Amino acid sequence: MLSLIAEESETDSEESDVSGSDGDDTSWISWFCNLRGNEFFCEVDDDYIQDDFNLCGLSSQVPYYGYALDLILDVESSHGDMFTEDQNELVESAAEMLYGLIHVRYILTSKGMSAMLEKYKNYDFGRCPRAFCCGQHCLPVGQSDIPRSSTVKVYCPKCEDIYYPRSKYQGNIDGAYFGTTFPHLFLMTYGHLMPQKPAQNYIPRVFGFKIHKP
Repeated sequence: MLSLIAEESETDSEESDVSGSDGDDTSWISWFCNLRGNEFFCEVDDDYIQDDFNLCGLSSQVPYYGYALDLILDVESSHGDMFTEDQNELVESAAEMLYGLIHVRYILTSKGMSAMLEKYKNYDFGRCPRAFCCGQHCLPVGQSDIPRSSTVKVYCPKCEDIYYPRSKYQGNIDGAYFGTTFPHLFLMTYGHLMPQKPAQNYIPRVFGFKIHKP
């Protein structure tokens, strides 16, 4: 009986995640950033999005660009009455892509880095799985700046390697929404956060003797 209740509550929470954008008090951006798996995203300021200069070139990359932008900014639009259900889903998908492409630009600004700094301090990006890194804070990174090329990874500044996120939900995020530059510019900006390299390296041994390559 208890397991059934737990399953029902879990289902309810998932349904509330999906329907969260319908709430009058919740902006689309807040709803999107609070979805399961989107913990890596910070909330981009409306002022930044409303500045056309910051969105230069994105209209050619994102389908339904105007409608997607209206959705992100919570601008009332009548397109929902004109579009089919499939088209509305395409607009929602386009809004997620557009937000990701705006996000990768925003986190390179001073305000964006400040927002990501708070998430970094809270371990929102996870810890390095390498034992000798002793739980070092990680940062999100993309292996390509081209959308749909690869999923997001986490970068450890201590061992300077990248790893898959532990959550399967986070592992499905496009790496281009964080880009190849962010973690390195972040550590240059906040130099005091740069950790020292690990003092130890793992050495394979057999009965206590080091293994030598033939």
